[in-house]
Amino acid sequence: MEVIAVAGYGALSDVYEWLIGDDRLTPAKAAAVYYSDVVGSLPPNARVLDCACGTGQLAVGLASLGLDVFAADASSGMVRRTEKAADEQGVSLRALRASWDELPDHLEDSTFDLVFCVGNSLGHAEGAAGRLTALEAMSRLLTPGGRLVLHSRNWELVRSAGSRVDVRDRLIRRNGRDAVVSYYWQIEQCWEQEHFLEIVVAQIEPDGAVRACSERLSIWPYRYEDLVAQLRSVGLTVQSSTFDPESDGYLVVASRDQARGTSEPAP
Repeated sequence: MEVIAVAGYGALSDVYEWLIGDDRLTPAKAAAVYYSDVVGSLPPNARVLDCACGTGQLAVGLASLGLDVFAADASSGMVRRTEKAADEQGVSLRALRASWDELPDHLEDSTFDLVFCVGNSLGHAEGAAGRLTALEAMSRLLTPGGRLVLHSRNWELVRSAGSRVDVRDRLIRRNGRDAVVSYYWQIEQCWEQEHFLEIVVAQIEPDGAVRACSERLSIWPYRYEDLVAQLRSVGLTVQSSTFDPESDGYLVVASRDQARGTSEPAP
């Protein structure tokens, strides 16, 4: 068995399709998840930012709908895959490698009608301060009345389950190849501590050999109530939320206050 360990979504960018659910595996499916609730109400040629774009399924799907799409990710590997996906689908979008705090250096304030931050990505922001900086950057890029669409794990449930190994109970087939996916959660005693998640995608070769890509990721979990408070502090008001204490994840849609200016980040 060959094991490749690379930090920063370097290894996982090459095998990320095994981590995407069947319902979001193609650009059309990824965009359809959000169409009826948020995308369908946008005007033609609305400007949209996917600021944790991953392999680009959502960004490419949105571009296919005729929207003016920017895609950003802190991983250069993910950005390359997004650009490749756009070329394969024959759509136009702009992609850049940038972390959340770097977005205002590349993009103009108050220019996006919709900002997506999905895929459980916000948990990678470093603690409460890093999360606040990320949310402030997203807020300032939105037009007044523009909306942030944020998907998150239910970190309360993740922490309550403690440190553990979670091996998926079936093979996942992508591009004619099977893989076993496993997650190792290192849960710390306090919310504010750095937690860790190691993901292993073990691909089964035609000859029966196993080739595993492994990556250890830093996680800083947060309570739902703390997320809502931080959204409010950066001028975003929650319009809708699917949060349920017993559900694994939730979707929050928050709008930027009409009167909010482009002030310095909230304390």
